[in-house]
Amino acid sequence: MTQTTGANPPHRSFMAEVKDAVTPRATLLVTGVVALALLFIASYVGALHDPKPKDVPFGVVAPEVAARQTVDRLANLPGDPLAPRTAADAATARKQILNRDIDGALLVDPTGTTDTLLVATGGGRVLATTLETLLTTLEKSEARTLRTIDVAPADPHDANGLTSFYVTVGWCVGGYLCASIMTISSGAGRPTPRRSVIRLLAMALVALIGGLGGALIVGPILGALPGSIAALWGVGALIIFAVGAATLAFQALFGLAGIGLVILIIVILGNPSAGGALPPPLLPPFWRDIGPALPPGAGTWTTRSIAYFKGNDTTGSLLVLSAWAAAGIAITLLAARLRGRTPKAP
Repeated sequence: MTQTTGANPPHRSFMAEVKDAVTPRATLLVTGVVALALLFIASYVGALHDPKPKDVPFGVVAPEVAARQTVDRLANLPGDPLAPRTAADAATARKQILNRDIDGALLVDPTGTTDTLLVATGGGRVLATTLETLLTTLEKSEARTLRTIDVAPADPHDANGLTSFYVTVGWCVGGYLCASIMTISSGAGRPTPRRSVIRLLAMALVALIGGLGGALIVGPILGALPGSIAALWGVGALIIFAVGAATLAFQALFGLAGIGLVILIIVILGNPSAGGALPPPLLPPFWRDIGPALPPGAGTWTTRSIAYFKGNDTTGSLLVLSAWAAAGIAITLLAARLRGRTPKAP
C-alpha cells in the first residue's frame, strides 16, 4: 500500500502576502481616507483656531456730528473689525438687526456717559460677546460705560446658539448617508434613468421624514429651538434632499469616489464655514466666502433666521439649497441617461 503525502504549499514572499492583505484597490481607498482626514484637520483648525472679527456690519445711532465721528472712529480701528454705518434711530437699528442687515448697533447718549449696545445672541453668542468686549474696551478708553441689550436672544436651552447648526449638520449627514447607502448597498445596480428616478423619489420621502423628525426633536421634544415647526420641517426636508440629490449626482459621475467628494464639500469645507461654531464675520476670508454657497452654511443661516429673526433674510439661502437640489436631480438623470447610451464593447 503506497502512502501519499500532501505537497507542501509553495513558499510565498512577504510582499506577496502584503499584496493579498492590502490590495491595490484598498491602498487607493486608504490613501484617499488619509487625505480626507488631513484635509479635515486643516479645514477645521484653519477656520476655527483664531477667531477675529472682520468687517462686522454694525450700526451707529447718534446726533449727526457725533454719528459721523463715531463711524469714523470705528471704521479706523486696527484690523477693521467693524463695518459701521449710521442708523436713523434706535428703532431702525433694532429693525436692521432683526432683518439680519447688521449684527449689532451702538446707541450713543449725547446727554450722558452711558451708551447702549444692541446685539443678537440668536445669531451666535460668540459674535455678540466679541462685540460687547470690543465696544466695552472702546467706551472705557473715553471714560464712558456701556450697557448691552439682546434684541434677539438665543433660547435658554440653546447653548451658545448652536442648535441651528447641529440640526443642520444632522440633516446634511442624513442626506449623504442615505443617498450613499442606496447606491453601494448589496444588490444596488448601476444607475439607469428609471433606477435614478426611484432613488430620487426615495430621497424625497427620506427628506420629508427626516425634516419632520429633526424639527420635532429640536422643537417640542427638547425645547432647544423656537420657531415654526412647519418652517423648520420644510427647510430640513430641503437640506436633506439637496444633499442627497447632490450625492447621487456625484456618485453617478464619479462612482465610489463621488462619496469622497461629497464628504470633502459638505463635511470638510461646509461644516467649519457654516457659521455655526463661529458666525461668518469671525471666520477667515476663505471660509467666510464659501460658507453661504454650501448646504451647511445656507441651512444654518435659514434655520437661525426661522428661530430667532422671524424668518427674515432667508431668500438667498433657500435659493442656494434649491439650486443644489435642482442641480443634483438634473445631473443624476442626465448622467444615467448618457451612461445608458454608452455602446457596449464588442
